[in-house]
Amino acid sequence: MQSEKNIKLTSAEISQLWSAYMNDSLSICVLKYFLAKAEDPEIRLVVEYALGLAEAHIKKLTVIFKGEKFPIPYGFKEEDVDITAPRLFSDPYFLYYLLQWSSLGLEAYSISLSLATRSDVFDYFSECIDDSKKLLKKTGDVLLSKGLYIRAPYVTTPEKVDFIRKQNFLTGWFGERRSLTTLEVTNLYANLQRNVLAMATFIGFSQVAKSKEVGRFIARGKEIASKHIEIYSSILIENALPASVSWDNQVLDSTVSPFSDKLMMFHVNGLAAGAIGYYGTSLSTSSRRDLSTHYLRFLGEVLKYTEDAANIMIDNGWMEQPPKVVDHDKLANT
Repeated sequence: MQSEKNIKLTSAEISQLWSAYMNDSLSICVLKYFLAKAEDPEIRLVVEYALGLAEAHIKKLTVIFKGEKFPIPYGFKEEDVDITAPRLFSDPYFLYYLLQWSSLGLEAYSISLSLATRSDVFDYFSECIDDSKKLLKKTGDVLLSKGLYIRAPYVTTPEKVDFIRKQNFLTGWFGERRSLTTLEVTNLYANLQRNVLAMATFIGFSQVAKSKEVGRFIARGKEIASKHIEIYSSILIENALPASVSWDNQVLDSTVSPFSDKLMMFHVNGLAAGAIGYYGTSLSTSSRRDLSTHYLRFLGEVLKYTEDAANIMIDNGWMEQPPKVVDHDKLANT
């Protein structure tokens, strides 16, 4: 049987490990700033715990990369964060950020685990899932204790099992619209929450960006998020369901950037890329035609936004190239 040490990393494992390193190096910069600014003792403990997880992840990833003689990604370093910069976000924002970030990490690590075949990689992502679960629980508990947790809408429990008998179940734009299914409500509300956090992040980043090009681009992301929030809210309200409150007041008036433009561009691009995945899932599980049309349009807008983000990052030399397949045609002596 082939020794574990002689088993090379697969392309899937390399892609997941590389992405994990990039995201954790960014998280360390962001969380160091959060920790320097958090005032509430309970919130500080959660931020400190999250920072410890990210730093531990980087150490373990570095061991794996060195064992493979694989170049360690540059990622994000001390040059990308200024913890002495004035406070840009409130303490509750830190908790909302960690709630979404741990939830996103839990989903990403689950995918990474399913792609892992080598035992050390499998064990690493399995530990990351446990870490994300603990962080999600800690963050949720503090939010609940402070009365800040925003729950998904409650609905009436059905009295019996039923089956769909008419095609008007799919109707959306014309004719009588049926009420939303609980799965559709789940997607709408979750996407609404993610866009509210994204909008608050975009507001903060746009007012501290050093480059006008970056500031304008991030402000454009804020407008996209605002439009999506408006549509999600209107659909929920139409169905007598509560829509989320705004988090605009979680952003303070500082214009001194705690982060490099490179980090902020990578961050907003990551938020947009995450939205693409969530919108795709929402599209596949929404039967009402009006919802499907909204998600298709949103996908187009966000895809264009991520393309433009990539172009700005490339032009400024900020986009680190992911590991790629060797082009043997270019190497051929022909």
